[in-house]
Amino acid sequence: MTSAILFGVFAALLLINLPIALAIIFATLVTMLATIDSLPAVTTIAQRLSAGIDSFALLAIPFFILSGYIMGQGGIALRLIDCAKVFVGRLPGGLAFVNVISCALFGSISGSAVAATSAIGGFMIPAMEKEGYNKPFSTAVTVTAATTGMLIPPSNILIIYSLASGGVSIAALFIAGYLPGLLVTALLIVGAALYVRRKEIQPLSKESIGPFWPSVFGALPSLLLIFIIIGGIIGGAFTPTEAGAIAVLYSLVISLVFYRELTVRDLYPILLKTVNTTAIVMLLIGASSAMSWLMSYELIPQSISATLLSLSENPLIILLIINIILLLVGTFMDMTPAVLIFTPIFLPVAEMLGISPLHFGIMMILNLSIGLCTPPVGSVLFVGCSIGKVSISQIMKPILPMYVAMVVALIIVAAVPGVSEYLPRVLGLI
Repeated sequence: MTSAILFGVFAALLLINLPIALAIIFATLVTMLATIDSLPAVTTIAQRLSAGIDSFALLAIPFFILSGYIMGQGGIALRLIDCAKVFVGRLPGGLAFVNVISCALFGSISGSAVAATSAIGGFMIPAMEKEGYNKPFSTAVTVTAATTGMLIPPSNILIIYSLASGGVSIAALFIAGYLPGLLVTALLIVGAALYVRRKEIQPLSKESIGPFWPSVFGALPSLLLIFIIIGGIIGGAFTPTEAGAIAVLYSLVISLVFYRELTVRDLYPILLKTVNTTAIVMLLIGASSAMSWLMSYELIPQSISATLLSLSENPLIILLIINIILLLVGTFMDMTPAVLIFTPIFLPVAEMLGISPLHFGIMMILNLSIGLCTPPVGSVLFVGCSIGKVSISQIMKPILPMYVAMVVALIIVAAVPGVSEYLPRVLGLI
């Protein structure tokens, strides 16, 4: 009965387009009011909202959000595009590959799929159209490739999963995301190559590709941030939270001093956007934590686990069911609340099947990343369509092969734990 009230009210509120954070809070409140008096119900929710964001690790999120916004306006995107051009621009249809690689690089540096879509898409979609690509396909490539930044560190959603899972090492999650992220990138390139082959699009001209060494050296300061952040965390020089602060300082230096495409006057609107985004994320985390606490108190995860395990004794079948559910969830729920709500539900099932929390987390993030570019609630999809000036109906046909590439990557990651666990094990993180 408790489960029916909680999820029924939550679904009803989503259907009337109530903001998801408020839908979570009101669904939790209604469920508690069905069992206890109003005063303890409201007090408990307030306590859980506060406790949900009372974590030192979460301090990294506003830092990485701020560094992402700084990078988006600091000239980093253009340097990464120029760097990618000199490596793959001379291949047939190389500009599509440049788009994928640039989105992956910028997404990994900024930690934001939306930022990657905005920064890279603003340059690449018009450039691809000029070279003979149709605009819907150019937008589809940008939208799907931008999601790789959710896996390749530093990634805010990996920090949130660490919180939801009860303390999986953030450093291990960061390293575990590399191979799956590169796998998705490679398969997206394959998908783009198949399109290019059918359309017979020619390579970029020599005039469109800059000189090799200046292009590479121009991007090195941006790429160096990845090695500083990950190397420092693995080496124990600083925590992920401190890494976020270092990312802000480093991005400020290269944007203000090295590239000189950002001024002090630009910082106020950037800080304002950072505060707004951080407030939204923290409200979602607090609200989801309250719902997760209620589910744990009412033993809802245990009931769902027992139900799933009763369906089959085959771990692959259960894993397939979980992935299908998460794919459906990702189409109507943003990543942050999805991770916070469904990790406590499905992680115990995964552990009973012998799946490590590290492997499950990477699989879950990859799964939900597909939802970022899937209607009706795909935030990255809407941003990409806005930048490319195309409708969702126009983009659906060219984006289907890219969906297939991402699903194939998901199947490989889910079926082969070594894809996620190899690098953390080699580095002694697990």
